[in-house]
This record gives sequence, C-alpha cells and structure tokens, in this order.
Amino acid sequence: MTAAPLPDSTDVVIVGGGHNALTAAAYLARAGRRVLLLEADDHVGGAAVSALAFDGVDARLSRYSYLVSLLPRQIVDDLGLDISLVRRRYSSYTPDPHDPSRGLLVDNEADDDARARAFARVGAGDDVEAWSAWYDATALLARAVFPTLTRPLPTRAEVRAAVVAEAGAGRGEAASQVWRDVVERPIGEAVERRFASDLVRGVVATDALIGTFADLHDDSLAANRCYLYHVIGGGTGDWDVPVGGMGAVSGALAAAARDAGAQLVTSARVTAVTPDGDVTYVLDGRTRQVRGEVVLSGVAPAVLDALLDAGIGLPAAPRPALGAGRVEGAQVKVNLLLTRLPRLRDTEVDPVAAFSGTFHVNELATQIATAFAQAVGGEVPSPLPCEIYCHTLSDRSILGPELAAGETQTLTVFGLHVPDRLVDAVGNDALRARLETAVVASLDSVLAEPLADVLARDAQGRPCLEVRTTRDIEASVGMPGGNIFHGDLSWPWREDDGGAGHRGLSPAQRWGVATRHPRILLCGSGAVRGGAVSGIGGHNAAMAVLEAG
Repeated sequence: MTAAPLPDSTDVVIVGGGHNALTAAAYLARAGRRVLLLEADDHVGGAAVSALAFDGVDARLSRYSYLVSLLPRQIVDDLGLDISLVRRRYSSYTPDPHDPSRGLLVDNEADDDARARAFARVGAGDDVEAWSAWYDATALLARAVFPTLTRPLPTRAEVRAAVVAEAGAGRGEAASQVWRDVVERPIGEAVERRFASDLVRGVVATDALIGTFADLHDDSLAANRCYLYHVIGGGTGDWDVPVGGMGAVSGALAAAARDAGAQLVTSARVTAVTPDGDVTYVLDGRTRQVRGEVVLSGVAPAVLDALLDAGIGLPAAPRPALGAGRVEGAQVKVNLLLTRLPRLRDTEVDPVAAFSGTFHVNELATQIATAFAQAVGGEVPSPLPCEIYCHTLSDRSILGPELAAGETQTLTVFGLHVPDRLVDAVGNDALRARLETAVVASLDSVLAEPLADVLARDAQGRPCLEVRTTRDIEASVGMPGGNIFHGDLSWPWREDDGGAGHRGLSPAQRWGVATRHPRILLCGSGAVRGGAVSGIGGHNAAMAVLEAG
C-alpha cells in the first residue's frame, strides 16, 4: 500500500506487480513518467517471490520461480540492482533408472578425460564428443541471440545471419545445422540423431519440456522454442542461484521502482480495463478508476482479455475447453525442507555434488515419452519425471541462523508432464495427493534411504513438503492453467518481411509488446521474448513507451 494520494489519471498504469511489471515501472519512472502500479496481492513480485512455506520454520524458499538465466546484465546495470547470482559448478547428475548404483555427473570443471570416464560409467562413452559438439553449437545460438532480446525485434533472417557470423570462418555448416536442429525441425530428431544413449538423450531433452506439454517430435515446435530459451541465457545458457532467494530479485526491482518515484499499490484488484486506458480497481472495499495515457499489462494475455471484456461490458467467459484457446501449464512444483541430504544408491558420487546441479530423476528419453503418452491419456505419469534443485548448497542465506549452522537443506522438485487437464479429471485436492505420492516414489527410486527419513517437520509436526499443482499456481499468482510462461512461448524474432525492416511498425510492434489496442501494451511473460525471470518483457514495454514519446 502507498501513502501517496491515488491519482485519477497518470502517464502509465501497470496492471500486475510481477518482476516484469516492476522492471517497466523502474525504467519509466526513472525517465520521468508518472507511474501507478496496481497489484492484487498484498505484496509485489508475482511468481518471483520468497516465502516462509512451513509453519514455524525459518526458511524463505523461492516458492515458484527458482533459478535465473535470462536476466540481462544490462537491466541490472541500468537500474542499479543489488542482485548477486552464484554460478553452479555441477551442471547435472542423472542416476540410471535401470541401475541407480551408477549415474552421470556432469562437472563443468572436469577435463576431457574425467568427462569421458563419467559418460563411460553409464555406458554412454560414445556420446562424449557428440555432447561437446552439441553444446558448442548451442553456444553459438546463445551468443548470437541473447543480445537481441533487449533490442527491437530482429527478423528471423537477421538472427540466422547473426548465428552464422558468430560461428566465423570455417564453421558455417555447424551454425546452419544447429539452426535447422533447434529452429526448423522437431528437436527430438536432433536429439536422436546426435546421441545414442537413452540417458544422455533425456538429459538434453528436458530443457525442451520445462513448463511445456509437448512431444519432442511435435511439428508445432513448441518444445524447440522452450529449448531455445533454456540454452541462450546470459549468452552462455548457465542457470544461476539468486543469493537471498528469488524474493531478492523482485525486492531489488521494487526498490528501484519506488526510488525512481513509481507508486506501487498492493491489495488493489483490477476488475476492468478499456481500450481507452481506463482501469477500474478495488482497494479497501472501494471501487476506483484511473486513466492512463498508456496501460501496461503484466498479467497473462488471457487475463488481460477478460479484463478488456469486462471493460466493455461483456460477461465473464467460462474456462475454455481443451483445444479452444485454453492456456495450459504442465508441471507440479514441490518445495521441501530436509534435515540433511539423503544418501544415494550411487556410492561413488558425493550427494553434495549430485544435488549441487540439476538432479534428473526418471528422465530417460523413453521415460519422458511414456510420461507424455500417459498424461495425454489422462493418467499421472508413473514413474514421474522429476528435476531437483538444492538452493542451500549454493546460498544458505535463505535459512535462519540456527538452520544455516546445521545440515538443513532445501529442495525444489519440478515434475514434468502434469497438464492442467488432470485437475479436471480427478479434482485438485485428489491430484495434489496423487502427485505427492508420485514425487516421493520417483525420488525414493534412486535414494539409498526413504525421503521421509530426512524430511524436516514444521511447528505442528507435519512434514515440510509443499505441493503446488497447476491450479494452485493459477489461484496463487494468476497464471491461467498454471502456465509458467503465461501461454505458448514465441520465437524471439518476427518473421521475414522482404526487406521492409521496421517501416510501418508502431513502437509497440517493433519491441514485441503490442496488443490489438494501441494504448494497451504487454509488459509480462506473455510478450514476445517473455517467459522466465528476465525482466525483458518489462524492459521492452518501457522502451516502446519511451520511443512513442
């Protein structure tokens, strides 16, 4: 809540208070615009928040978003953000589901011989050279594409040319091949052609499926778009740990916006928006209205559409049926607190190393394909493919002093191929219970002791285990269908225009933030180049407003 008087009109009204909205507010306020941001919750940050998830337990977990890759250094520097990120030494650990006494540990600091031994240990020795060649090629994409994300939208042809130029003399074919593999043909084809091991294929493929319900061979290339965003972050593809938790990122953005003079109003629920810039909202039980010269939407496009319908008097539409424009997420998020790291069946790998990167569980390529088919058929996948991340091995500042001094660890589990449609089939409470059982069973299959033996307890003696379904995510942070990207990801460019360049495009179109209404712009994850914790949607919306004058 703000103590300043609330205006009847202003330069910019921002609907929603997620990290992208805060980014836009900070840029525009620093440029001298009058900015009013309206957030329905009692705090800002959206999905990029930290929370005390367990009763009486002094641990602030990154409740929804949890790692940072796509936040450009430019935004951090422009806004003077006090944000620290920790680079993880270990990329991943993947136990062999057929023999959990062995697993693949990918150490970013390993020399060629050590890496060869690691791959040979799981029978994937023939894939070592292919692994290096693949990630050398995706690094070309990262170096060429990432810098464009905070510039006006390039064309597809311009980005492809930049990838080839980045490759340099003698590597044009490698650049053209990775472009075909990631941009033009289903990603599953490249994974199967380049790698022989089912386990290695799975490690590579999971980056194409985080929050994306798709088959790797789907001609829609939805998995390809997801994959591209996962490997270009920072120009390297690294995923880093935010010191202080994800709340430290949104907190720094909120501070920058407030310091610049933006009004951030919480507990303000927007109920309608008109194409003319009138925004109706409820605060302290009173309905109010403000007109913005420009309205920026930090909420999902589907939510904005409903607000615009309300603004022109249309009745609220029911949840769309599948295949009728419905936005659908496809994951389960589980937060846990452990008294210590569990022992592994693989006695040759230190649990600290295994949990320091991304821990893949039951993510062979064949298991992922089976899980997708089971989910399409209305079943909870069994075994459930899961990815685990341990924040506290990199940053213990999210724990209170007593917990930090001991062996306590947090775990985040992200389960794949759990589409929102399963809630319709069995009910949210029933699905939450099934998913808790499925997650624990999946993890137990590779541990040398039951997960229950190392689960901490809250003040009431309950296990510190929180399951968030797609519908829970929708209810908590307003993402329709629990879709963590606000909808389908788009390619980070516009299609080729025959050399027309930016002629005839509005600033909003140039920056990929346009809606069908000139005074309404997207500034959240639903913008072109949105998705993940990046601030890019907010930056680009602000640039469009400033360019328009």
